[in-house]
Amino acid sequence: MANKQTYLGEFEHCVLLSIIQLSENAYGVTIRQYLKNSIKRDVTLGALYTTIERLENKGLINSWKGASKPERGGKAKRMVKVTAQGLQSVKEAKQQLELMWKNIQLLEV
Repeated sequence: MANKQTYLGEFEHCVLLSIIQLSENAYGVTIRQYLKNSIKRDVTLGALYTTIERLENKGLINSWKGASKPERGGKAKRMVKVTAQGLQSVKEAKQQLELMWKNIQLLEV
């Protein structure tokens, strides 16, 4: 049975990949937009921040408050970055999916 601490759900996997792709520009709004543009999945910021918190509790990402900006009404962005453990989890998830897809031939309906 999968360990809840290290198991990646499908949405967690997508969020981690988005953070990796966005690199230094990864925060709630950009992650949300990336998910919408890349996989056509429109998520609420609340759902996204819940997932970010869960990933941080698992040790897969770190988050911190960026500098506050006047154009944001003085509100700081919550920046995120994938940890070494997070990168390892993404790699393992990729390997597991590739194993599951190996030799599968999809039937046409």
